[in-house]
Amino acid sequence: MDAIVALVFPGVMGWLLLNGVDDLLLNLFWLRLWFRPKPEPPAIETEDEKTLAIFVPLWHEHEVVRQMVTHNVTAIRYTNYHIFIGGYPNDTATLDEVRAMEEQFPHVHLSVVPHDGPTSKADCLNWAFQTMLLYEEQSGARFDGVITHDAEDIIHPDSLRWISHYLTTYDMVQVPVLALPTPLTELVHGIYIDEFSEFQTRDLQVRESLGGFLPGSGVGTGFSRRALEALARSAENRIFEPACLTEDYENGFRLRHLGYRQTFLPIRLAAGVPMATREYFPRTWRAAVKQRTRWVTGIVWQGSERHGWQGGGRQWWWHWRDRKGVIGNPVGVLCSLLFLYGLLWPERILVLPGARWLPLTFAFALLQASVRVGIVRRFYGWPMALLAPLRIPVGNWINASAGVRATLRYARSRWRREPLAWLKTQHQYPNRFALEAHRPTLPEILVKSGYLPASALEGKPAGRRLQDWLVETGRLSEADLYEALALQLCMPVCLVSPETVAREVARSLPAHVVREHQVVPVRVEEGHLVVAGPEAPPESLPTALRPYTRLGVKFELVPRSTFDQILQTHL
Repeated sequence: MDAIVALVFPGVMGWLLLNGVDDLLLNLFWLRLWFRPKPEPPAIETEDEKTLAIFVPLWHEHEVVRQMVTHNVTAIRYTNYHIFIGGYPNDTATLDEVRAMEEQFPHVHLSVVPHDGPTSKADCLNWAFQTMLLYEEQSGARFDGVITHDAEDIIHPDSLRWISHYLTTYDMVQVPVLALPTPLTELVHGIYIDEFSEFQTRDLQVRESLGGFLPGSGVGTGFSRRALEALARSAENRIFEPACLTEDYENGFRLRHLGYRQTFLPIRLAAGVPMATREYFPRTWRAAVKQRTRWVTGIVWQGSERHGWQGGGRQWWWHWRDRKGVIGNPVGVLCSLLFLYGLLWPERILVLPGARWLPLTFAFALLQASVRVGIVRRFYGWPMALLAPLRIPVGNWINASAGVRATLRYARSRWRREPLAWLKTQHQYPNRFALEAHRPTLPEILVKSGYLPASALEGKPAGRRLQDWLVETGRLSEADLYEALALQLCMPVCLVSPETVAREVARSLPAHVVREHQVVPVRVEEGHLVVAGPEAPPESLPTALRPYTRLGVKFELVPRSTFDQILQTHL
């Protein structure tokens, strides 16, 4: 053991010194930017809105796409946009969900890839672009820009406004991306919280200020029409490179290489909520390694193969920083093991060659951990921030595993001359409780969706619920009210009557449970008991019903009058 430690210790110390100096330079450049904040975009009137297209590539996303579309369509404070959702012929469940969205929302369009999937996100996005061109031919419209998003994204209500404004002078606009908060015990997701907070707050801002190319984040990335046409001309009509697993990173480099301007929008807080695209990232070890394997494969290996160290002196540092993790993460694992060794036998470590640099490397590590704690605290509070240093070793193990897997996968692909396939990550869309801070109010839904003019909401007596008052005064029908509530809460409306509900199903829960929780069973489907109620249930409802059914529980909204009729008929 001592011989092995003596062999690897000098190399590890050399790497820590190099990496420490690298991060120190980045922090110094970042400090300089504190005194030059980027101004906020001005307010944009409706008539000034550019026509924007949102592309969403899907593969086996039938469980989340309806909620994603419904929430974002109701939350976005922008009118002049369309959503083009890409899917594959052999993913019928997802296609069915998107077709239902097309019927509900006229500005949602399905784009079907002409071959079975999965291929790559880039391939799916290219066909979404072709569908957009076809829509332009049929409608006479012309889109000024394209924004890419994923099926798990919570789009900030004002992000389209920002992109529309900045696309006047820039050709690629990146909106910040942050992970949604999760419990402190979720260490894997906490790594995404730490790394994205740091990268989006510090690295990308310094990168832009020093003239480095901006890698797209894959979501919240806006492209001008002229930039997309330039990409098509430079690569035989391939807007997004189908063979590349990280098309967002690829396009960031390609656009800068072609001379187009890029900008990153710094993260701002509005009422304590970050103005950024939010989402859940993988929350298990296996899913995180799988996703990061794709990132390492695309950024490190495909990026090196396709572009080498192109771009001149301004880009070399960023190439280095983007790729150094394939070495740095395994070294980080070695550091963790050496740290444990030093705790047990400090006298053996202190006599090794290079041990005199330990205080300096420790100072570098302390500075980097302190910066990360400060950044995470801004968005997630002290409890999450103080655990960030403890998550660093966990992140090193995950990233090292992904680096080894990516290297083997890339080598096997080149040896066999086989294309690299899309490593699909299982997505989870936030439930309505996680969406609380991002959800539009019921009055906003009623006015924006055309149910009522703003003047009809005036005059409500104090102490009365708005929805009850609107229905009782005849200003809004009960059916329209529940359609609006379904949009606001991202919940389906249950279209049933007492005659369509089987008596044995309605009575599958005890009567006192039905009355206590104000839900009634209406059907059984796909291993779930579907219960309906006139009010949005608490998050604890599935747990409360667990003693009375072995099935999973799904909830749907049902108008109050229909709910009362079902109770009278069956209970």
